[in-house]
Amino acid sequence: MEPRHFLTLGDLSRTELDAVIARAIALKQTHREGREQPSMTGKVLGMIFEKSSTRTRVSFEAGMAQMGGSAIFLSPQDTQLGRGEPVEDTARVLSRMVDIIMVRTYAHAKLEAFARHSRVPVINALTDALHPCQVLADIQTFVEQRGSLSGRTVAWMGDGNNMCQSYIEAAGLFDFELRIACPAGYEPDPARVKAQGARVRLGHDPVAAVAGADLIVTDVFTSMGQEAEQQERAARFAGFQVNHQLLAGAAPDALFMHCLPAHRGEEVSAALIEDPRHSIVWEEAENRLHSQKALMQFLLGHY
Repeated sequence: MEPRHFLTLGDLSRTELDAVIARAIALKQTHREGREQPSMTGKVLGMIFEKSSTRTRVSFEAGMAQMGGSAIFLSPQDTQLGRGEPVEDTARVLSRMVDIIMVRTYAHAKLEAFARHSRVPVINALTDALHPCQVLADIQTFVEQRGSLSGRTVAWMGDGNNMCQSYIEAAGLFDFELRIACPAGYEPDPARVKAQGARVRLGHDPVAAVAGADLIVTDVFTSMGQEAEQQERAARFAGFQVNHQLLAGAAPDALFMHCLPAHRGEEVSAALIEDPRHSIVWEEAENRLHSQKALMQFLLGHY
């Protein structure tokens, strides 16, 4: 039987995604009440990091520990990947030794090649193209706070990056309207936008994108690997900061999310990210832990 992978949100059906989110919410409650069961006893997660991380590493590693399993951290400096071993060979070997693998890397094609040669489930923990684990946690967070995203309006502010592209995919799967506002030249993949039809609206006006929105999401303007562009990006993204002035045009109970780390004073004002009336970034960050636990249980056939 071929393993189920989670390389994009679309690798699961809407019904399956809803089940994972419901499971994540339940796991969060049982964990807080001290009633969590060791569902992963004897299971080992392999974690391959070519891009550094705080939330991704801690959430996966802590999640496996809380479920009674264990995790192994692997970086290019510690493995043969850093010495040129083909990714296919690493996948063939590692997947004979662990039960599930997460990969955080640059090229999405590299992740796909790894998954094709793996005997166990592979999870996309971030590529330059997509970040489905984060968006899964974001949707869990919105469901907890406001209920279903179906029929709602989400505004994406800033770079058309991997987070933006996973939100584009989510718009189709979860049936919400996504309005993207980004500077000219920083748009997401046009094919991804076109595939969602009327659900996704791409523009360059932050005020128009936010009008009446239920959820406003942003990310850093300069991602890992783009440091040389920082000054140019700072100039091009001026006017796209999410702050109270911009949020005034959104729905009165609009929520704000950011995948973190945040650069206060750049993509978000310090006042807004600390405003509990709108900002739910800390719940969002915690939910990486619970949504990924639910995802790993699903991929390993625990429900």
